[in-house]
Amino acid sequence: MTGYHLAQINIGHARAPVDDPLMAPFMARLDEINALADRSPGFVWRLQDDSGNATAIPVTDDPLVIVNLSVWESFEALSDFVYRTAHAPVMARRLDWFERHSAAYLALWWSPAGTLPTVAEGLSRIDHLQRNGPGAQAFTFKRPFAAPATDDAAN
Repeated sequence: MTGYHLAQINIGHARAPVDDPLMAPFMARLDEINALADRSPGFVWRLQDDSGNATAIPVTDDPLVIVNLSVWESFEALSDFVYRTAHAPVMARRLDWFERHSAAYLALWWSPAGTLPTVAEGLSRIDHLQRNGPGAQAFTFKRPFAAPATDDAAN
């Protein structure tokens, strides 16, 4: 265990408002998938409002942009949740509900354990990834980077 946790952000531009019938299948699974994340091994935290999800949290001036921001104990814990649980088939249908991105829409980074990322920080990580490609500041599932050495957490 290191002195770091893995933060992740992904954003999506919904094809319609969350109360539109087009989004109903996505919204119908959201509480279930969030609850699954909450009880998954290695889960630490996720951004949510009083409704239990983050669909109403403004990310940009565009109300159709939805954010998912969470923290996990390890890359493996997040990867297992994303690709080896009931989350995977929902994610496989993301283009049913969200526009295809032409730019980066997801970023992973190591954050000192005990700190919580902000949406602004996450958006800056996505921007960094878009401008510079994967690196220690922001990376992807396809190009992960190891957590910094534990003694670096105090610096």
